[in-house]
Order: sequence, then structure tokens, then C-alpha cells
Amino acid sequence: MKRITTLFVSLLLLVNSAALFAGEGMWIPLLLKALNEKEMQDMGMRISAEDIYSINQACLKDAIVIFGGGCTGELVSDEGLLLTNHHCGYGQIQRHSSIEHDYLTDGFWAMNRDEELPNPGLSVTFLIRMEDVTNQVLEVVNDKMSEAERDEAIKKVIGDISKKATEDTHYEAVIKPFYYGNEYYMFIYEKYNDVRLVGAPPSNIGKFGGDTDNWMWPRHTGDFSVFRIYADKDNNPAEYSEDNVPYKPKKHLTISLKGVKKDDFTFVFGYPGSTTEYVPSYEVQSVTEVENPVAIGLRTKRLDIMKAAMNQDPEVRIQYSAKVAGIANGWKKMIGESRGIKKLDGLEKKREFEAQFIDWASSAPGLQEKYGEILPTFENIYDDLMPLRESFNYLFNAGMGVELVRYSYGFSRLVSLCEKKDATEEDITKMVERLKASTTSFFKDYQKDIDKKVFSVIYADYYLNGDPKFHPDFFITAKEKYDGDFEAYAEKVFKKTMFADEASVMDFLDSFKKGKAKKISKDPMYQIAESIYDLYYNKIGPESRGLEGQIDSLMRIYMKAQREMQPDKRFYPDANFTLRVTYGKVEPYTPRDAVDYHYVTTLEGIMEKEDPEIYDYVVEERLKELYNTRDYGRYGNEDGTMNVCFIASNHTSGGNSGSPVLNADGHLIGLNFDRNWEGTMSDLMYDPDQCRNITLDIRYCLLIIDKYAGAGHLVDEMTIIE
Repeated sequence: MKRITTLFVSLLLLVNSAALFAGEGMWIPLLLKALNEKEMQDMGMRISAEDIYSINQACLKDAIVIFGGGCTGELVSDEGLLLTNHHCGYGQIQRHSSIEHDYLTDGFWAMNRDEELPNPGLSVTFLIRMEDVTNQVLEVVNDKMSEAERDEAIKKVIGDISKKATEDTHYEAVIKPFYYGNEYYMFIYEKYNDVRLVGAPPSNIGKFGGDTDNWMWPRHTGDFSVFRIYADKDNNPAEYSEDNVPYKPKKHLTISLKGVKKDDFTFVFGYPGSTTEYVPSYEVQSVTEVENPVAIGLRTKRLDIMKAAMNQDPEVRIQYSAKVAGIANGWKKMIGESRGIKKLDGLEKKREFEAQFIDWASSAPGLQEKYGEILPTFENIYDDLMPLRESFNYLFNAGMGVELVRYSYGFSRLVSLCEKKDATEEDITKMVERLKASTTSFFKDYQKDIDKKVFSVIYADYYLNGDPKFHPDFFITAKEKYDGDFEAYAEKVFKKTMFADEASVMDFLDSFKKGKAKKISKDPMYQIAESIYDLYYNKIGPESRGLEGQIDSLMRIYMKAQREMQPDKRFYPDANFTLRVTYGKVEPYTPRDAVDYHYVTTLEGIMEKEDPEIYDYVVEERLKELYNTRDYGRYGNEDGTMNVCFIASNHTSGGNSGSPVLNADGHLIGLNFDRNWEGTMSDLMYDPDQCRNITLDIRYCLLIIDKYAGAGHLVDEMTIIE
């Protein structure tokens, strides 16, 4: 019987080890030569791994940057010109916008270098090199250490390695764990802080389709923006100065106008944010059945309130556009993710694998001793963790969903400072000045009536549906004084708080003395904020962190076991916002019965979607002129059509926004900007039949720059192959 079981397990492992699909995987550039080059070339790639990543010559990685804190960008000229997504540059575009200069609505184009707009706080980061430092890191730990001792030893050695690697340079070293701490890689970065806005299409191009089309295919969004990196006269990083000059990159991307056809090889080179492909079924259950439903429900209510106000007032639309985009992006992704896992039968697939894992771990005494208790231990931890995660989602999406709560809690730093006996007047003055600056910034894009409505609606939901064990203390006041009527409660709080009025706050700060900190502590909005954050810092946070830490430690062992169980499988590490390569093909898909989606969209589809009554589907007159005259120049197809977007089976994630999509020759053919809704579960589980990345065709991008905006001087900077 044991012999039969062993053979059966071996057969299952053989099948499972081959279950990595060509489009799946986020691969480490350093290892492409060993792991991926042959397969990529068999699929059609005509360049080498060395052309993609090298420390010996200029290569494609030298044209790729981290844009801001969470997107990717690429260099497209030898004058520091950079492309990324419109939604990645949206915050900068919005901050430069006003009623008089509404760049969100009208677009922005710098017709010369003097018109390019600086963006304080925005940076781009280049990867200089990466290095496997696993042996150096793990040589300081042993099996006898506690998790705390292990973490401390690793933290220290990482600091030592990083310091040595960047000594006498202006570089920054970041060392990150891979495969849940079974391997470690070091990344040496160079950051540039003078990044200027050069161009952005109107939102009716850059965000065409709005939240309705977000995460959807077919798509017709011209999701791009243009920036330029500046450096000092020696091409080194420098803070903004009028004396700075355009950055000279080691490499910029060549652009191809040849377009795409079905089954063309493509690859994406960028910074995917986070995936969890190797987690147990309990994690998938937690995300799709516990966390997502709470977040979706609360975000829906916030979005409904904000959008209703935006539709009534153009000033509110400008103020709240970036806020709504941020909330809606995650909201819609969660909906698609949960649906995708259900359609894929993802939970059952995870459980099937876990049954195989149990059989394998039981097949030998040594394996049973090392790995036999992993899954039962996971189950026990998640039983305790899921209620905490549910409560955290109420706390985050409802409790912290009121803007004035987050803003007023920023004054806790001033309260704490004033409680210190050794706090000097200089310390207090500096803090007050920082709060004045944050107050000006906050009220620039704030509407009290919207926030008050959000307060009454989402706190009522939290009160009625959240676990009472994890209610914030101010719910006692809501119950005892207002009988759970959060609309009446909101009226009272917003009337009494000083934090709802910019002038009141500024008057308070202008005359602030140490003894006046008591007024902050007694403010009703601040007290609500304090009870919410206290609940997190003193209860939900500590309990959750302890359990999450146990999961992290167990995942290190589970990940090691999975690789040991499937020695012939090529494992790729989960995304962790480090530079990766993912590759696939241009291909259509079938989302449901009797529906087949083509792999490209055209300008004709924009005209079909046009609706002058709906802001997100208004089509610009100039774009209609180009369509009616078919004035596409060298960017159009031979048959007179104009491609807008295309899809491929590249495995992408958040952070890949703005990433270059490259063809078999390593030439730029588009900008990655989204995934299809049916494939958003790819952060948890990849399905080759459904998962597609959505790309802006570079030819449509250039059409808008050149023919629509008349900014052909930018195209003239680029290296283009027709």
C-alpha cells in the first residue's frame, strides 16, 4: 500500500511541476540567462538576456525607472524624456491644476523646456545593479534561534552589507527577502529628484472610460503622461534648480511603429508590487470571503457620495478626482479578484494541492517531522486572524475613511510634543509650521459636506455590522447620546470641531502656546480620531502583527517545502516591488460563454462609446477630427484604422503601471497600464486562459502627442523604427 501511495504522490508531483504556464511568472533579471533565455527565444525573442540586464554594458534595465513611489517609467530619448501612465502622473497633474488652468480637463503640453513644470517630492530611481546575497545573510542564523533573534541577526547583517556596498557613493542599497526569506537579493539604486511635467492628455483621453472601464477589456484609454528628468551639469542627481540640465541616460528605448499581431512575443520590464502565489488556501479564503466583501461594501458607499458631489460641481470634480481614483482602483480590483478566484475554483485548487502536500509530507519520517504540522498550524492561526482582519478592514475603510479624522489625528504629534517636559519652543514652532503647511494642503481639496455625509453613512455601517469587540470607544457616545443616529452625531461633531474650518485651525496655530494643546485633546473630532487610532495601535494592530508574524515564519518553511516537493519546477519569487521580467504573447481570450474578445481595440471603439452626457465618455473635438479625416500619419494601420490598446498574456501586478511592453527585438510597443477584470486574481493565482495585461499601443500615444497636441518636438527626440 505504501508503494502505491508513493507512486501516486510522485505522479501528482510530476503533473504539478509542469503546471507553470509560459505567461506566468515575474522573473529576476539577474537570472534570465540561466532560467528563461532559451524559453523566451523559443517563443520568438530575438535578443539575449544580456541585452535585458547587464552590469558590463548599457542594457534595457538602464532605461527603466521606479516612478514616484509605486509605478514604473521608461526613458525614450537621450534628453531624459520619460513616459509613464496618466494615472501614475495624475497626482502631479492634479496639483498643477486649478479652475484657471484645468490641466485635468484640458491637458498640458510644454512647448519648450522653460514651460516644463517642477514637481517637489517626485523622484525617479534607477537600478544600478542587483546581487544575490543569500549566503552572506543566512550565514548569521541557525535553527536554534528564536524568530526574534533571527530577525535581529538578519537586520544587522543587512545593514552591514548595505553600508559596505554604498560606501563613498551617493547610491542607496536595499536588500529584500525572496521566497519568504529563503533567499536575499541586494539592489543598488540611484535616485533623481528633479522630475518635471512635460505633457499630459486631457482626462477624456488619459482616463477615457473612467472607473466604469477601469480593469476592463475592451479598453480605449490613452493612459500616458510625459516627464523629463533633470540633473546637474555632471549628470548627477540634484535637487530642483533652474541651472539643472536634462539627464543623459546610459540607454533609452527604441520605439517601434510596426504594431502587433496575434501570437507576437512580448515582455514587460518593470516593478510589480506584490503577489502571493504560494500561500495556503486559508489566505485565499481570508482575502476573498472576509476582507474583500467588507472593503468593497464600505468603499462603494464612499464612492457614491463623492461621485454625486463631483457631478454637481466642476471645482469638486477637480478636488476629488485623485481621491476617487485611488479609492475606486482598489475597490474594483477587489471585486474582480473575488469573482476570478470563484470562477477559477481557486480555493478548491489550493486545497487539492494541500492534499498532495500532506501525502508527500507523510511519505517519509523525515519529511513528516519537518513539514507534517505546517497546514494544521496555518489553520489554527487563520482561525484567530480572520476576525481581526475583518475588523481591521472596518477600521481602515470606515474608521479612517473620514478625511477629517485622518487630518485631525495629524495634530497628535503636537499634543505629544507639548507633553514632553524637555520640548523647546523651537521644537514646537517647527511642528506648528509643519501643521500649517499640511492644513493648507488639506483644505485645498476638501469639502466638509461630503466628509460629513461619508461620516454618517460609513460609521453607521461600521456600528451595525462590525464586530462589537472591536468597536472604537466613540461608538459608546453614538449609542448613549444619539441612539445610534450617526447623521445627528455627524451634525453635532462637524459643528463643534475646529478642524472642519481652515481659518479656525490657522488662527489656533498662529497663536499657539504649549498650554493650548488641551484644546486639541478636547476637540470632538480629535477624540474620535484618537479612539480609532488607539483601537488599531493598542488592540487590533498588536494582535494582528503577532499572528501575521507567525504566518510569515511558517511561510518560510512552507515555501522551502514546496520547492523541495517539486524539485523540477521553476519557481519565480512573489513580486516585492523589485525589477522583474514577465513574458507572454499577444492573444485574445474568452471571458464567458459565447463571448470572445479580440486582442486589439481601435479609435472606432472610442467613437462607439462616446456619450456627451457622461463625463468619462466625452470625446475631444480634435480627436473626432482626426478620426473623421483619418489623419493618423505614420501611426495608423494600412487599412486606415488606428489601434488604441492591445492585450497579452504577460503576468503583471500593481507597480507594473507605466512599465514598457517590448517586442521580440526589445523595442517599445506600448505602456502597460492595467489588467482585465477576469484576470485580477493573478496576484493570488494565475490563469493562462483569463489573465491578460492591458497595454496602450505606443502608436496611439505618439498620435496624441504629435497630431492631437501638436507637440511633435517631443517625438523628434525619440528613436523610432517604422
